[in-house]
Amino acid sequence: MADTKREIERKYEATAATRLPDLTRVPGVDAVVPRGVTELDAVYYDTAGLRLAADSLTLRRRTGGADEGWHLKFPVASGIRDEIHEPLSDTVPHALAALLRSRVRDAPLAPVVRLLSSRDVYHLTAADGALLAEASVDTVLAERLAGDTSAATAAWTEIEVELADGGDPAFLDAVERRLDEAGVRPARSASKLARALAETAPEGGRKGSGRKDSTGKRGKEEAAATAGDHVMAYVRDQIHTVVALDPAVRRDLPDSVHAMRVATRRLRSAFKTYRRILDRSVTDPVGEELKWLAAELGVDRDQEVLDQRLGSRTDALPATLVLGPVRGRLQAWSAARRTGSRARTVALLDQDRYLALLDALDALSVDPPLRPAARRAPGRALPRAVLKDYDRLARRVEHALARPQGPERDAAMHEARKAAKRARYAADAARPALGPPAKRFAKRMKAVQSLLGDHQDSVVAREALRTLAVQSHAAGESAFTWGLLYGREEAAAEARERELPQVWDRARAPELRADLKG
Repeated sequence: MADTKREIERKYEATAATRLPDLTRVPGVDAVVPRGVTELDAVYYDTAGLRLAADSLTLRRRTGGADEGWHLKFPVASGIRDEIHEPLSDTVPHALAALLRSRVRDAPLAPVVRLLSSRDVYHLTAADGALLAEASVDTVLAERLAGDTSAATAAWTEIEVELADGGDPAFLDAVERRLDEAGVRPARSASKLARALAETAPEGGRKGSGRKDSTGKRGKEEAAATAGDHVMAYVRDQIHTVVALDPAVRRDLPDSVHAMRVATRRLRSAFKTYRRILDRSVTDPVGEELKWLAAELGVDRDQEVLDQRLGSRTDALPATLVLGPVRGRLQAWSAARRTGSRARTVALLDQDRYLALLDALDALSVDPPLRPAARRAPGRALPRAVLKDYDRLARRVEHALARPQGPERDAAMHEARKAAKRARYAADAARPALGPPAKRFAKRMKAVQSLLGDHQDSVVAREALRTLAVQSHAAGESAFTWGLLYGREEAAAEARERELPQVWDRARAPELRADLKG
């Protein structure tokens, strides 16, 4: 298992003559302890098209220093990155290559930049000797290793301050105020690699052209103007989310599977909702593959949701009503259903079918299959699409309300839930163009979706509880608690059914739809 740490640091401009100001004037700092000079030799890897750099990812092989080896860094927020470390080797470690697969696909990783850094290190310590942060003055020589090397080298000096593990980020604010007093300003580049690439880029290869990159993103100056622009901006955001979440799913980060599944569903919904804007002959096949991906991701996620629901319901019972090994059986049942699910999810992300889907999404992003309606003003085309989804939802809700209580109504409410989700996603996609009216509409659709979702969760929970009751009875255990939980889920479902007319009345208010039209 690769080592992972959260890196919180800030960089500052400096010159060869720059020295650190007296940082003992920073509140909490008792001493600034020199730790000597370390020589670092780092080779950064990327594809020929710099796909990693485009997403602010860095992969390097570094010798020198206490943590020499391979480092892969993912951006978390400004000045915050997750750094994953693997031992030194001659080739890119398999574990790190897997985390980059959604970005690089079949493109080879090769050296692009070499950085030689002479690092003068200081430890900022508290009165009790605890490390608060590490400050360094880095003298850097950058050499471009790939492509046109006409501007092959660059040199600079910078100051770097990295927070100690578990430290309060507010401490870096105090350090920055002291540096600012001494005339030291924040660095213009977010990382050494970004600066090296910029300063060694050949003439004509500088950034700022505003053209689309390999993921189809546009420069800020190309503001969305047409309905097609707005829809494709939303589509590209979801595509980027799917790609960016791939390594998070592989790392088993909290909520990553769910978030990736939501992005696939939002994409499918956009293709269906805006089929007058996007050519279905292109989007339908991609949508079918997204449906497959969402279903595969859902195996683990659905069990997780069910586990949380049954666990919380059980924990809420008085101890006197928990008869038999209820929690143990629930855990064993869940473990049996989830056996191998983690490995199956990771294996899914290495399938050729999944990688082909990512390629198809890239192609769609770069060359959008726009229909003539895409050239229309967003205020005309987008409300029409959103309201068509609303009409679909209205039919399904009315159908569900007319069904008798029982399995027939359960199925109808589940279909209405899917329609509510699609109407909500449609409004979310239109928000940049339609503003507050789309936000209000989406909020009401979400309320309907949430109610219907809780009802469906109850339906699924009751099926599971019946299975658990049968297993308990067969094992000679009391089935009382399972029956009690079943009854409570049944009551919860009935409560949602009683609430639906009122929630739906708010969602179908005429002014909500009128406001969308302007």
